[in-house]
Amino acid sequence: MNRTLEGKVALVTGGAAGIGRAISLAFAREGAHVAIADTNLQGAAETLRSITEMGATGTVILADVTNPGDVSAMVEKTVEMFGRLDVAVNNAGILGNPAPFHETDEAMFNRVMDVNVRGVFLCMQAEIRQMLAQGQGGSIVNLASVAGILGFRGFSPYDASKHAVLGLTKTAALEYVGAGIRVNAVCPAIIATQMTASVHDISPVLAEKMIQAQPMRRAGTPEEVAEAVLWLASGASSFVTGTGLPVDGGLIAT
Repeated sequence: MNRTLEGKVALVTGGAAGIGRAISLAFAREGAHVAIADTNLQGAAETLRSITEMGATGTVILADVTNPGDVSAMVEKTVEMFGRLDVAVNNAGILGNPAPFHETDEAMFNRVMDVNVRGVFLCMQAEIRQMLAQGQGGSIVNLASVAGILGFRGFSPYDASKHAVLGLTKTAALEYVGAGIRVNAVCPAIIATQMTASVHDISPVLAEKMIQAQPMRRAGTPEEVAEAVLWLASGASSFVTGTGLPVDGGLIAT
């Protein structure tokens, strides 16, 4: 049976845990060489250990997506290690603390936008430059959110950041479609990760309300999101670009 990313080189930011780890493992399972970029070296090493245990190849790269030098080096190290870059997943992101709009801390707003928007912007720039230099196209998948489609009370910085990620995704998709570079996003709803656990720690009632708002009445799993990312990253979605794919248990349909 042919694996969908056989021999491809993939870069995943935020690959140390949660959705990023699940994506890295799914890519490795499907034959990709995976560069795991994160500020959490211990977590990234654990992801790499799981990859090597399945007989696949990967590497760990220390990178802060808000640092332009780190981002450039991240792509360069991936190419140095594996010779090229075929797939990039810009997954690194933060939630911020829930607060009413008028009480939202400006410093927190700036931090969320810095990681979730500027970080994705910097990564996309570096990845697209490499793919253009190779001249053989590629696939970029950004992690947005249903919060990039809907609004959620108490999460204005996060909502704004994920709306922006979808805007970057659509614009880049149109600009580079002629070069064979496809750019898409996935829009998860509530997924069982540490980020969701942090909301539960602050307000168990709010966390449960968010889960119950999803028609399937449960949180999704990182692996379910990873399968959607895998499809967008692979040739199976060859006629898809510029989209934000909900992985949401039916939430957008309500």
